[in-house]
Amino acid sequence: MKLVKLIANLGYGSRKDVALMFREGRITDPDGEVLYADDKVPHEHIRIDDEPLDPPAGLVLMMNKPLGATCSRKDIGRVVYDLLPPRYRMRDPALSTVGRLDRDTSGLLLFTDDGALLHRIISPKSCVAKVYEATLASDLRGDEAALFASGTMMLESEKDPLEPATLHVLSPRRARLTLTEGRYHQVRRMFAAVGNHVETLSRVSVGALTLDGLAQGEWRALEEREIARIFEAPADA
Repeated sequence: MKLVKLIANLGYGSRKDVALMFREGRITDPDGEVLYADDKVPHEHIRIDDEPLDPPAGLVLMMNKPLGATCSRKDIGRVVYDLLPPRYRMRDPALSTVGRLDRDTSGLLLFTDDGALLHRIISPKSCVAKVYEATLASDLRGDEAALFASGTMMLESEKDPLEPATLHVLSPRRARLTLTEGRYHQVRRMFAAVGNHVETLSRVSVGALTLDGLAQGEWRALEEREIARIFEAPADA
């Protein structure tokens, strides 16, 4: 792929914009030597304004999503894409969230431009575990773990029972819930079905991948070994 197209696909601008960058000498190698549009240079050896080029297609990001941000590109309020560099919105192929967390849920959110990987993660066949921690309005009554694990629990307006889910009680009003599916507002609706209300909710892991100290609102690219952990069982499963 020509350097002009490569850099444009990473969202740095249109091909015309990138061609101008070349003419202005802003695209160089690590030693500061000016590159030209027809040069054949490894991705990792390209610099724009002395900064390394963004990762190529196949990118996977992990974000600690803050409260108040939505996963929609079209929401008129704050969206998770606002927390990424503006050029990330312009990447081709596009960068998308892997599933969604609602406005009032924080925690681990994945992004990728790899469509096959995205579908593998969210496919029911993969049974990727998602672990949430919830703070509740009322004390747990004691029978929730057995009900959630039964595989017979029904949610209002749905025709199929929920897959078994694992509940770990952390305190009378705090619990960790592990799911292998992702129905609409599932955690909140499960607790509502047993007469409780979720006051705060955060996703703490996807598979064996955890936030590992990533601050709320921050993000970083994942390495191959970390991506593989998405398909492993959580530590407390």
